[in-house]
Amino acid sequence: MEASTIHTSMASAAKVASEFELSPSAAKLRLLKSLRCTLRFEKSAWASGAALVAGVDEVGRGSLFGPVVAAAVILERGYRIRGLRDSKLLLPERREVLAPRIREHAVAWAVAAVDAARIDQINIYQASRLAMREAVMRLQPAADHLLIDAVKLDCELPQRAIIHGDALSASIAAASILAKVERDRMMCEWDAVFPEYGLASHKGYSTPQHLAALEKYGPTALHRQSFAPVWMNPAEQAVLEFD
Repeated sequence: MEASTIHTSMASAAKVASEFELSPSAAKLRLLKSLRCTLRFEKSAWASGAALVAGVDEVGRGSLFGPVVAAAVILERGYRIRGLRDSKLLLPERREVLAPRIREHAVAWAVAAVDAARIDQINIYQASRLAMREAVMRLQPAADHLLIDAVKLDCELPQRAIIHGDALSASIAAASILAKVERDRMMCEWDAVFPEYGLASHKGYSTPQHLAALEKYGPTALHRQSFAPVWMNPAEQAVLEFD
């Protein structure tokens, strides 16, 4: 997306927030809902000679717990999966319906994760890029062009960073859905290990329930120690023990 378009998009969100007294997050959500998820970026890449165009996205950047998870998806040209859009705009039940369709009809798909310890070492931005790159590298067959939500990756493949890409590109939306479904599954599994934190309900994000649990029980070994709500917590850190 061109710089002028990016500035227009950001200005539009700010204007909506100002006019209707919405919070920035509510204004962004309204903006995302107004965008159309299509194949226009894929078609542009195909027209330039690319054959295997992968959409790439990550989820979990703002979570206080666990990994950041990324996915890469190469959609089949001749099969349209209806209902693809940014995973944040879909109900969990709808994501669970779409995920197997994406896996079944994709030319290739892959998921990768970077854990909390690595996030603390290199920061969440770099960890997100690392997870996305790893997902791309796992694709079989390999992609020859990348469409990525907002960032560029450290690889030699031709790539295009698209602001709000998960709301505009069908391939990126598909990656967003797979990553979200996988990360939610992981959070539900960890909920059984740490039931007092309510991970299955908030997926590790900074909700009142989660913050109250952190204050009462302290962080676990899988919390992101570099995130302020975690490192500012005065309680003693819980220790994982395995048989």
